[in-house]
Amino acid sequence: MEKEKTQEKEIQSLTEVTVRFAGDSGDGMQLSGSQFTETTAIVGNDLSTLPDFPAEIRAPAGSLAGVSGFQLHFSSSDIQTPGDSPDVLVAMNPAALKVNLKDLKPNATIIANSNAFDAKNLKLALYDTNPLEDGSLAGYNVIPVPLTQLTMTALQDLDLSVKEKDKCKNFFALGIMYWIYNRPIDVTSKWIESKFARKPLILEANKRALQAGYNYGETTEIFTTRYEIKPARLPKGIYRNVSGNEAVALGFVAASLKSGLNLFLGSYPITPASEILQELSKYKDFGVITFQAEDEIAGIASAIGASFAGSLAVTTTSGPGLSLKTEAIGLAVMTELPLVIVDVQRGGPSTGLPTKTEQADLLQALYGRHGEAPIIVLSAQSPADCYFMSVEACRLAIKYMTPVLLLTDGYLAFGSEPLRIPEFKDLPEIPVNFRKDAEGFHPYLRDENLARPWAIPGTPGLEHRIGGLEKKDIYGNISYDPENHQVMVNKRKEKIEKAQQDVPDIIVEGDQQGELLVLGWGSTYGAIKEAINHVKAQGYQVSQAHIKYIHPFPKNLGDVLRKFKKILLPELNMGQMATVIRSTFLIDVIQFNKVQGQPLKVSEVENKIKEVLGGQNGN
Repeated sequence: MEKEKTQEKEIQSLTEVTVRFAGDSGDGMQLSGSQFTETTAIVGNDLSTLPDFPAEIRAPAGSLAGVSGFQLHFSSSDIQTPGDSPDVLVAMNPAALKVNLKDLKPNATIIANSNAFDAKNLKLALYDTNPLEDGSLAGYNVIPVPLTQLTMTALQDLDLSVKEKDKCKNFFALGIMYWIYNRPIDVTSKWIESKFARKPLILEANKRALQAGYNYGETTEIFTTRYEIKPARLPKGIYRNVSGNEAVALGFVAASLKSGLNLFLGSYPITPASEILQELSKYKDFGVITFQAEDEIAGIASAIGASFAGSLAVTTTSGPGLSLKTEAIGLAVMTELPLVIVDVQRGGPSTGLPTKTEQADLLQALYGRHGEAPIIVLSAQSPADCYFMSVEACRLAIKYMTPVLLLTDGYLAFGSEPLRIPEFKDLPEIPVNFRKDAEGFHPYLRDENLARPWAIPGTPGLEHRIGGLEKKDIYGNISYDPENHQVMVNKRKEKIEKAQQDVPDIIVEGDQQGELLVLGWGSTYGAIKEAINHVKAQGYQVSQAHIKYIHPFPKNLGDVLRKFKKILLPELNMGQMATVIRSTFLIDVIQFNKVQGQPLKVSEVENKIKEVLGGQNGN
């Protein structure tokens, strides 16, 4: 670790840091974390975030159930996860300390708002004594800071209520963190000016609290060291820090422009997918129409109608909403219209853990419809990858005239990382061929991809029936003929199977054959990637493959799996992909399942790899 003296403060150069802001739901921890993230992205570090907040709109203040957190992992090199264990915890009250203490690294720094550690809050957090004073935190670097008092002092001459001043303490804490990690405050200052432009006193209070926190770090004697994390050496390009939900929205806009179609989103708000609806509503100038429906069924039904009328149609939801949409997905299968459904998976069953993450909708995505109703199923592996997979979902839906279901999850939706924005010309082409010629037209004629014509209502000579009743092959009239039903079921199945020609071969990272392959899908990619890097550095021979095209699978997946003696499959469910792999390829896998509402930790995967290999490495 490089060191140099700067006046009375020492500067240490680090390669990576994980920090976590934690406090009450009303303490502004998500805001503090997101502002620290934006500044860190502009500085040029690679980063990954994990917001974590309660499902209750307003849990009791000071309670364990009401703790909200925001974790950020930033580095001077490429990283894949928001970090396993924080190096620094900013705890705004005793409950925040209690909930997060178990996750901290040994010797981690705890910056605690000492003003909040009063008898009432200690009791709410189930502390018998004050942990800042009883020696129970001896294994940590504890820095008590009277954040509330210092904030009040900084704002004492402003004509604001005590409550309004108290709400500014998160910016005081943020100012301290900016000083410690040598971050500029001007990005957040400009954001405050824009956010509170019509509330000049609130604007002044927040800016003053931010500056006061920064100055406190500079002048107080309790902070003797500052830290520097140099910019990451990422590929050249234009980057934007995005959450998974923002990336999905941007991908849909890009697909709309690439296809030349107006984008229509019909959706009903549901955590954790609501932000896609909110984000897309900002793009009216790009021909985007967003419709907030009265329920999930109306949302998808409106999207099917928009697709029939010639729009690029999408609908977004989470697990409970996907259950409600299943009949209408069958309608889209029967009518053979392009439709993209995004399922941002969350903890279940039922209402479950609405603000937490899970991968337990896989079998629902594949099989959760009545009748034989096959669709294309994709999954994204990172927040930035949500952009590219949403574009791909649109491309496949239009090419094969079929619904496509894109799986993300709460971890990807709320987490963020830098997206290297591609050149528009480098995005895949999305050709659209509306049927215009009436001669020889039949609604269920099929092209080389087994896709039927996309005939826009009102086009002369292209009138045809639409609806959920079975259609006569080629001609599209309603048919109850048993043999015809078999023909149509077969053709719809063959069409989805034919889409495998568009699925790239799965790539094996590492040795192409050997003792162990760690197979993943969806958001487990980052934890698996970093875990494998760790064990390889210790001499273990391990390979990785990740599934993004779930139905149909990549053509070479079975051959790849058979080249390894053992397959380890980590999932945030009880083994749904393991079930599919076994039934499809008759190959056994070693399951590693976690269902806690939290993403995989690198250390968890690393320990499981060592267990599977019996602790034997190549040394």
